[in-house]
Amino acid sequence: MSRLRASFVAVGFLGGAAAGSLVWTHLQRQYRRNLFSKWPLRRVAALGYVRAHRPTVKTAQILREYVAWEPRSILRQRGAQMLKRIEATL
Repeated sequence: MSRLRASFVAVGFLGGAAAGSLVWTHLQRQYRRNLFSKWPLRRVAALGYVRAHRPTVKTAQILREYVAWEPRSILRQRGAQMLKRIEATL
């Protein structure tokens, strides 16, 4: 593979990663209030938004409710881990 081709591949990969990061950030902002959405991707984005912000007592209460409600075990576990971290911080 030539150096020019390798450069294009590298630029394409980095551009794709940057675009993906921007899209994910947008989804987190857009879906921050959808912790109890029927769509799993929106719940994942909402969990990311909650994780990225300053922990509060209200956040811990909402996460407790979310962990009790969440039907998917992988998301429930993620929420429980976040709740533990928040409780340890508070």
